[in-house]
Amino acid sequence: MKRKRQLNLLCALLMVFSSQVASAADFETATEAVQNMKVGWNLGNTLESNGSWINGSTENFETAWGQPITQEDLMKMMKNAGFNAIRVPVTWYQHMNGSNQVDAAWMARVHEVVDYVINQGMYCILNVHHDTGADDAAWLVADESAFNQQKARFETLWQQIANEFINYDEHLLFEGYNEMLDVKDSWCFASFNASGKYDATIANSAYNAINSYAQSFVNTVRATGGNNANRNLIVCTYGACCGSGTWNTHLKDPLKMMNLPSDNVQNHLIFEVHYYPNVKNLSSTKNEVSDLLSALNEHLVSKGAPVIFGEWGTANDNERDYDVRRDNVLSFARYFVEQTKANNMTTFYWMGLSDGQARLWPMFNQPDLAESILKGCYGDNYKPQLPTSDDYDYEYTVVTYNSQYGELYLYSGDALNLSEYSGIRVELAETPPTGLLSVKCYGLNDGKESYNSMSSKQATINFNSGSLGQQLRRVTLQCSKGGTNKVNVVRAVLLKKDGSEVETVLAPFWGCRITDIVATFKGETGIAVMANESNRQNSWWTIDGRRLTTAPSRSGIYIHNGRKVIKK
Repeated sequence: MKRKRQLNLLCALLMVFSSQVASAADFETATEAVQNMKVGWNLGNTLESNGSWINGSTENFETAWGQPITQEDLMKMMKNAGFNAIRVPVTWYQHMNGSNQVDAAWMARVHEVVDYVINQGMYCILNVHHDTGADDAAWLVADESAFNQQKARFETLWQQIANEFINYDEHLLFEGYNEMLDVKDSWCFASFNASGKYDATIANSAYNAINSYAQSFVNTVRATGGNNANRNLIVCTYGACCGSGTWNTHLKDPLKMMNLPSDNVQNHLIFEVHYYPNVKNLSSTKNEVSDLLSALNEHLVSKGAPVIFGEWGTANDNERDYDVRRDNVLSFARYFVEQTKANNMTTFYWMGLSDGQARLWPMFNQPDLAESILKGCYGDNYKPQLPTSDDYDYEYTVVTYNSQYGELYLYSGDALNLSEYSGIRVELAETPPTGLLSVKCYGLNDGKESYNSMSSKQATINFNSGSLGQQLRRVTLQCSKGGTNKVNVVRAVLLKKDGSEVETVLAPFWGCRITDIVATFKGETGIAVMANESNRQNSWWTIDGRRLTTAPSRSGIYIHNGRKVIKK
């Protein structure tokens, strides 16, 4: 009888062991994951937003750095375009209490955003972001003494994250830490900010600490068991430095000094670096890419793990490359993705492409750059679905409330040269009452103005240099009657002398507010802009598909009669 119990116990242990082996065999390797991610994007300036001036709800943090609340439609758009992986940067320190426990509401919101990605069949990278870096609030510092002080806190944080997502499959990857810097906040390589631009003691401590954090991260996640025993994990080099350039002999130290952490499973670790080159001299930059990839293969891939570029873009200096040297940016983007793919590496573009309010609709505000990146991955014949503002019809509800009159910006921004612009076309949803509205043009110099009454649904106003001068400062829609007045504005379009048009962004000037914005998607790219059955007459729905019994009174995004509505 005793022998029978022993045999039964042995069989049970073998079954458990065999199931673990099968699970490990079934779980995608790091090499396979990097290939299957194809091409990725960062949900930047969102869940990693932080600062002592931010407090209150998760929404306050998520929107603090100028981005709207993330919606699942954004991830659907990215998937339909061809992106197959999203990196979700998260900063945690302001959401941890004195016992290092993460606030439940914050963890729930992070979980929700991760699900937005996973639900689209994409890969998701979840990380610890601005808990590192050059900010005073950074508590993860590349220094041996700092590691010893923060090790318990670091591991407690990762225990919570790992347990929260323990049952997720191979589409979810964890990244242990972001751009961790030494005690001197040195970029490029450790101790670069020290006296003499290098200090061996500081540098060695920094590199040892990075390897200690990486090993601690792997040990902590693996110890939680479940799918985390085989999950693909990502570790960054010091500062996420990539070793590009030849101007200093220490530039490749972050690669040379990086160890592959010990792991109890094979081929489930990934190295990460970041890259932001100057693209003013495109030929020189392309040559740099060749040296960069060679160094990564020599110093990282050779250690037994694939490489991803968790962030990349261009340097921008004091001006935005996309605005002033776009041809170089587009050419570099395609070349870089092509070359990294040829070297079995995957790239995650840093946060542009769809930025700010464009994420709400959703749409791409840099569609040509997105296309260059996607064609770099998939080739010339790939036809990405890239909705832009041209794919939506808008309607703004504007309410004036001043005792005399109010003005809505039809255009505001850089001064326009009237040698290039001929006029503006304004479209309303309905014919306005006689004498209610006029289009006011402001010349660059005081006293240079023109008024044009608007008595129909559409009006084209020609800019007159005789009354305005050679440059235009702004254009407004002016309501000439006091009290409360409501106007539904469809669009305003600047007319150029070469026949092209530029749609403007409407905004309150004074004495008015925008209460609703309705966007109706015109195309058929498969992007969901309404919940099921949301086209029922006069029905209101939340963005996640809950029907409301009455019209909403709170600000937010809703579906009304099959159209997306933003209530202010």
